Amino acid sequence: MKAAKYILFLLLIAIIGLAIYIAVQPNNFEVSRTRTINAPKAVIYNNVVDFKNWEVWSSWAEADPEMTITLAETTKGVNGSYSWEDKDGMGTIKTVQTVVNNTIKQEMQFADFPTSDISWLFKSNDNGSTDVTWTISGKDLPFGFKAFATFTGGMEKQIAPHYERSLEKLDSIVQESMKVYTINIDDITEYGGGFYLYKTTSATKTNISRVIGKQFGEIMKYMSQNHIVANGMPFTIYNEMNTENGSVIMSNAIPVRDRVIVNDTSEVLCGYIPKTTVLKTTLKGNYTNLPEAWTSTMEYLAAKNLEQSDLKPFEIYTNDPGNFPNPADWITEIYIPIK
Repeated sequence: MKAAKYILFLLLIAIIGLAIYIAVQPNNFEVSRTRTINAPKAVIYNNVVDFKNWEVWSSWAEADPEMTITLAETTKGVNGSYSWEDKDGMGTIKTVQTVVNNTIKQEMQFADFPTSDISWLFKSNDNGSTDVTWTISGKDLPFGFKAFATFTGGMEKQIAPHYERSLEKLDSIVQESMKVYTINIDDITEYGGGFYLYKTTSATKTNISRVIGKQFGEIMKYMSQNHIVANGMPFTIYNEMNTENGSVIMSNAIPVRDRVIVNDTSEVLCGYIPKTTVLKTTLKGNYTNLPEAWTSTMEYLAAKNLEQSDLKPFEIYTNDPGNFPNPADWITEIYIPIK
């Protein structure tokens, strides 16, 4: 009997000691992880801000295939939300504030635990990559929550591995999304022609993107100084193309409505393309896929026994990458004038 009382006394002391230990644990918590992703922050933000994308990169969903996820009517931006149910209970998460391409703030409610605050921060780096910081925090934690955290090893142990794995998966998915492209031979059509301002230069396959950007910048500067309005999207005329070493002589151009008289010292000149029959190809995707698009077009040209005219082939950049951060959304049209 004395032994039993002694054991009960020790058990009571242990329970009281554990309760005191739990009670003195911090009344708040914060878990944060950062990953550098080689993608523009707008591309990453657009994925994260829409809950319909979360299931494919969520570590929790990966770990528990039986988890049930229910999307709300609104999933993107402020008031977007979704809910889930797994073996541990039910939860909801809702977006409460956004600063486009910069920050997202959310609130999460899981089971009977207090609401947690979630934040996302997207910071651009000079090399084009983005630091993505994902943080969850809570405050005024009740005894039950602190007890749960104590018995499960703490919130850092519970959440951090999931954040790290989810960010790893997000990185992979974003990278793959930017690689998607399609090449479509649109067959023979008519190009309406018109006047354009242009600059001619040479480039290699290693510097062509930088050279094209510089050329267009100088043409647009000239147009701004002379109050000339563009009448279409920029394009590049290929005067000579060396398929063996990838070098080109090209004229980068911007359409204008009327003929422009330029002075003799100007490097920007005015040209004209007449209305002409062309073989057209459309590339949707990164400009790095243009060599393949050109090859496909030339192969189609040969297979159909079509003959090029004396006019030089050209490509039109039909949307502005500044408005379409994901290269998978860029559209380029290739035109080969034919007889």
